[in-house]
Amino acid sequence: MIRRALRARTAQVAVAFLGLVLLLVITGDLFAPQDPLAQDTGAVLQGSSAAHWLGTDYLGRDVLSRLIAGTRVSVFAALTAVVIGAVLGIVPGMLSAFSGKVATWTSLRVADAFLALPFIIFAIAVAGLFGNGLFQAMVAVGILIAPVYFRIIRAAALSHAGAQYVEAATLLGAPWWHVLAVHIWPKVLPAVVVTTANLAAGGLLVVSSLTFLGIGIQPPEPTWGGMLASDLGYLTQRPFGPVAPALAIMGTVAALNLLADAIRDASGDAGRAAEALRNPLKREVADVR
Repeated sequence: MIRRALRARTAQVAVAFLGLVLLLVITGDLFAPQDPLAQDTGAVLQGSSAAHWLGTDYLGRDVLSRLIAGTRVSVFAALTAVVIGAVLGIVPGMLSAFSGKVATWTSLRVADAFLALPFIIFAIAVAGLFGNGLFQAMVAVGILIAPVYFRIIRAAALSHAGAQYVEAATLLGAPWWHVLAVHIWPKVLPAVVVTTANLAAGGLLVVSSLTFLGIGIQPPEPTWGGMLASDLGYLTQRPFGPVAPALAIMGTVAALNLLADAIRDASGDAGRAAEALRNPLKREVADVR
């Protein structure tokens, strides 16, 4: 599935961009030319130069260094929300495909109730109740992401719950956890991967929105959303100031969505048929499927 997806040019571009983002997350401190928190009142709101490639902000801090430093916080926060949502949503979604009517109805109504809540407002409320921390806000976002996982994984599991190989395994006495792990999980894995990529993009947008509003982060710690908010206040002096953080957010979100689309296309029937055409040895398998 992953190899088929990476044959697409858009997927290759997305992986290259996400690889760069991951490199900055892991080793960003090594690439930052200056201290992202260091202020220089003599170099306020300067344009691009040899000393400051992307210029300086309203406190004389190097924009490139802050952009690199903000990558780690923004990406980690988005991944935290996605991991929490996956933990709370994937397993219950698979189990609900084989549960009774009462349990199914109850779980669906709970999922619908959480899906009706607005992400950003709920995160702001949780941050206000439990402290203005980014982790608290991301826990709230992860709770709201869980029903999305629940709905998608449940639908994917239901499409295979009545398959003959599942019924055969059940009749042979296989325990329910064995059926889920061996027969259902490999079938729903593509849906999990695609959903994770899409929700990571959405989580990054929520993180950027919250930090743009000053929720969940304490200055002077740099974040992409916080940099965008501060630069908008000095458009007269630096009209292109918001471009760098905006491009970082847009590029990462676009790369995640492109990767999700490529994996979705490769894991479908069309992707398997294309693979069979490339490899004649697999053509009969594709025809059987």
